Amino acid sequence: MNPLSDSRTSRDTEALRCLLLQVRDADDPMGPHELVSFQRILSPFAVRISIFDLLERSLLPRDLEGVDLVLMGGSGKYSATSTDPWLKMALDSLRLVHASQVPAFASCWGFQGMAAAMGGEVVHDRGRAEVGTHELVLTSAGRTDPVFEYLGSSFRAQFGHEDLVETLPPRATLLASSAKVVNQAYRFEDAPIYCTQFHPELDADGLRSRFLTYPRYAAYIAGTTLEELLENLENTPDAERLVRRFVELHVMR
Repeated sequence: MNPLSDSRTSRDTEALRCLLLQVRDADDPMGPHELVSFQRILSPFAVRISIFDLLERSLLPRDLEGVDLVLMGGSGKYSATSTDPWLKMALDSLRLVHASQVPAFASCWGFQGMAAAMGGEVVHDRGRAEVGTHELVLTSAGRTDPVFEYLGSSFRAQFGHEDLVETLPPRATLLASSAKVVNQAYRFEDAPIYCTQFHPELDADGLRSRFLTYPRYAAYIAGTTLEELLENLENTPDAERLVRRFVELHVMR
């Protein structure tokens, strides 16, 4: 049980208290969209998700009191390779999440940010950018991991990144890779935290909304037209089960 959570007589009858850490401008329409996306994939669990803005201030221990699950997603225009002051503040917050032992699931920027916070290496490399629906292959550790094992040997997921984790942090176990990028998913051995470069919180419609909001992303990052990018999107129901599976094993136990 999360040591910072209040004791419960029944988790089945109470909403899970979730904290969504965001690195987005206040007027970014994908901020509310991200919240709704996590609510969707966590169904049928009852959840109450609050948003914490990592651009505004550092997370404090009191912010995690009573929290059952920490969530992290994308970041709009913000990069985990930034040299701006906000990133140091954000990485301090992620180190606090790791130390707190509150269960956490991080995708995309959260994947990169958590790696950078805990001693890994994040780089900007448009040549290895992945945009759209792509295939991943599980590592031997992934095939036997309680959260990932149901996926079999390979699965497809939604992508939108040009930064990537070049080197995993210490005490992290690699769970999945793609043809372009080796480090696509990892878990920490010393904290209940799972991280994915891809977006298990998004289906094809969700990723389509992202691309329609940022239309230049297709040509600038993917080197294709927006129309072609949207035509090749596929639903990825197997990947969408990951966060719910994580909750079943690490939060609802």
